[in-house]
Amino acid sequence: MTTAATVVWPKKYDLLGVPVSVTNYQEAEDVIIRSAQLKLAAVVTHLPVHGIVLASGSESFRTKVGSFQMVAPDGQPVRWGLNLLYGTSLPDRVYGPELMRRLCRRAAKEGVSVYLYGSLPEVVNELRARLLASYPQLMIAGIESPPFRPLTEEEDKETIRRIADSGAGLVFLGLGCPRQDFFAFEHRRSIRAVQLCVGAAFDFISGNKRTAPPWMQRSGLEWLYRLLQEPGRLWQRYLFTNTIFLGKFALQFARQRLIHSSADRRP
Repeated sequence: MTTAATVVWPKKYDLLGVPVSVTNYQEAEDVIIRSAQLKLAAVVTHLPVHGIVLASGSESFRTKVGSFQMVAPDGQPVRWGLNLLYGTSLPDRVYGPELMRRLCRRAAKEGVSVYLYGSLPEVVNELRARLLASYPQLMIAGIESPPFRPLTEEEDKETIRRIADSGAGLVFLGLGCPRQDFFAFEHRRSIRAVQLCVGAAFDFISGNKRTAPPWMQRSGLEWLYRLLQEPGRLWQRYLFTNTIFLGKFALQFARQRLIHSSADRRP
């Protein structure tokens, strides 16, 4: 729900200690576009299992994520977890690449300009070309591929100046988790736009990397597809994070059932 003066963001629920928004594509799209039209500073991130585990194990990261206006349930296991714990009945996850496509389509219709920040130069250039091919009326206010190192203070100031001068209402960040989240947090007051941490969306939409078949995405097996594509880079991530997620979720589920059981036995 929105008003003329402000935006009401979706409610968050605790998943492994991490506040995750219970929302769907349409609600997320509406509230983000409305915020962009009002030129409100906001941050939206998308957390799959990997992101949830990172945040649950880091108080600093968890605090930053907790300050964001929306923490979208990016992975199917995240959606399933919310549904099991809270009966939220979410029909689908809110996947970063899919939401980015929907937002670009809507932004093209409503005259909201976008800024693309992240990835390699060839990837972000191809991303721009493909977005314009799909949405010819989309206004891309700027694209930028930052260096793969911390920015100097002067570089950081110039980056923020360029984004601000572009007038973009949506700033898509494709820096990877948690780097993109740290960037968004550090600039959450200086960028008067909606920053969207969309991770691998730059790679997928540009065609730099292949997406999992729809049936694997629906079944929560996208991690397996990506592992088969990049085993050397991803095997440790999925071995450890998936195991940690399952263990921590089982503890939270058991603890919640115990609390409910105790409450039911009270006279």
